[in-house]
Amino acid sequence: MPPPLSRQLPPYAAGVRLVRAGSIIFKDRALFSLLVPLGKGAHGKGNTMNKTSTKSRLHLIAAFLKGQWHLFFFALLLSMGATLFNSLMPQIIRLTVDSVIGSEPLALPGPLRALEPFFTSGSFAQGIFLCAGLVVITAVCAGVCGYISRMSLAKGSENMLKNLRDRLFEHIQHLPFSWHVKNQTGEIIQRCTSDVNVIRGFISGQMVEVFRTVFLIVLSMGIMFSMNVRISLVALIFIPIVALYSGIFFSIIAKKFLEADVAEGALSTAVQENLTGVRVVRAFGRESFEVERFEKRNRRFADLWIRLGHIQSYYWAIGDLITGLQIMTVAIFGVTEAVNGSISLGEFLAFISYNTTLVWPVRSLGRILSEMSKAGVSIDRVNYILESEEEQDSPAALEPPMDGDISFKNITFQYEGMQPVLRDIDFTIPAGSTFAILGGTGSGKSTLMHLLTRLYDLPPECGQITVSGIDIAQMKRGWVRKNIGMVLQEPFLFSRTIKENIAAPRPEASMPEIRRAAGIACVDGAIDSFTDGYDTIVGERGVTLSGGQKQRVAIARMLMQNAPIMIFDDSLSAVDAETDAQIRAALREQMGRSTVILISHRITTLMQADQILVLEDGRMAELGTHQQLISRDGVYRQIYDIQMSSDDRALIASPKKEGEEDAGH
Repeated sequence: MPPPLSRQLPPYAAGVRLVRAGSIIFKDRALFSLLVPLGKGAHGKGNTMNKTSTKSRLHLIAAFLKGQWHLFFFALLLSMGATLFNSLMPQIIRLTVDSVIGSEPLALPGPLRALEPFFTSGSFAQGIFLCAGLVVITAVCAGVCGYISRMSLAKGSENMLKNLRDRLFEHIQHLPFSWHVKNQTGEIIQRCTSDVNVIRGFISGQMVEVFRTVFLIVLSMGIMFSMNVRISLVALIFIPIVALYSGIFFSIIAKKFLEADVAEGALSTAVQENLTGVRVVRAFGRESFEVERFEKRNRRFADLWIRLGHIQSYYWAIGDLITGLQIMTVAIFGVTEAVNGSISLGEFLAFISYNTTLVWPVRSLGRILSEMSKAGVSIDRVNYILESEEEQDSPAALEPPMDGDISFKNITFQYEGMQPVLRDIDFTIPAGSTFAILGGTGSGKSTLMHLLTRLYDLPPECGQITVSGIDIAQMKRGWVRKNIGMVLQEPFLFSRTIKENIAAPRPEASMPEIRRAAGIACVDGAIDSFTDGYDTIVGERGVTLSGGQKQRVAIARMLMQNAPIMIFDDSLSAVDAETDAQIRAALREQMGRSTVILISHRITTLMQADQILVLEDGRMAELGTHQQLISRDGVYRQIYDIQMSSDDRALIASPKKEGEEDAGH
């Protein structure tokens, strides 16, 4: 039988369950990096990823740029303006060589004809100074346009990046819990960081460059054809060759970039898993194994990028050859035309300048297409998240009181691709009672709670779960989770102060309220023993606290919800039996009519419950009170006889004093 779901979860799933189960911190985007710590980049099983069509990619880019179009359009116009000013330079050179130095008739381009009297009536020196002044003015205008264009691009791209990250974070928050189980930590992080940055780089750089390059080609070819048609045709012949060559390169490089992206994710996962499980690595002396594992993934990652470097080197080398042949051919034809008198020396120099200006943007198409291929892969990867279906409540979803009986009616459930985890489960938890669930690993205990909190929904005809007589499928998910407090077996604590961790469901809570919750959880004394007390910073994932202290802080945090239903999912496993008994006694005394559900392997934790359900292989083995169950010769009695010693029985009557340390370290 496969391991239970709780053992299959990625490292960040505890944080996701915490947020979902308690309906807390949904709006705190600053905690995104805490919920999904840096890690892997291989998507789920098999690295599947939906391929997005070009139309869909363009639609997605348009969505990214929503509210920023004016900045990108302004930047594009100014970029074209800079190109236009730069295109005047060769004409000024032509004027200087042919008409100021030479004896050709003065023929100023349209915008400069107003200066014709200053050339015709002045001296040679005046003409030279005028040409030099025109060069400076043109360069300044081109520089100003380029500066403002880059500033607009920077502002637009950063705003776009912020909006995209906000959209991704909000969308991820509303994705089903099953989606988080299937997708590993680093995969999500990589798509939300490096892939988003690749998209930003393309939109702010290459996308504008494409339009500028097209404008430059059209402008340069127009001027060149107006100067000499034959040489222009020679120059034009090479452009389709370069474009076709770049297209072939694009088709090859796109697949390689996807492989490199996946390898980068696998490398990140090796680091993330090692850092998350550093205590396990040290405890079992696995340092050499982890180093070897990292080196293998690092070698694959390096090999892929070396292969990419080889492909790009071939492209640039062959591209340089084609570019050199184009410039040489144009120069030979130009010299021939100049010798034959078809063009002047100034026109030849201007033509060569335009050709050089033209050929390098065309030459850079390969680089642009290379970036397009990376951006296309990244858009597909980001789009995978955005197109994943969110949890949806029906418009008629209810928010009823949840302080009534809880009924599980004929529940049968299985996870995707697995055998049924629960079979024919049917029982009722009376309101205000304490209900206990006992069972071995994989018996379906936690699955029952996942269904109750709607982390998973029951398929049709697989039973019904009701609270106060109303099917929870008819309730809003957020409402259900807000009214069900849940403490996990492996509690997730944020890297903040103990006070902030306890007050997470209610950040506005007063200090007395926080202390009261900590007191019920029997952790108040331990917190006061720390130098900084409640202002003690909890290390990453609670590493500075013992196992028992983490569980008790998590219990205190759950108590801050004031929920009518409280679930303790084996959440007292890391505390000793005395503290366990003390916490349960405080809960009975302080929590009034709340319905309490206890899940545990420990008989002493469950024996005082009003009812105890024993699960075995996903089925109901026994149901009754402690006295009823030990009077039978069943599973419960067998576990009781194994676990209970004379010392265990004594603990029930004499719990230790609050504040004494547990055996969590």
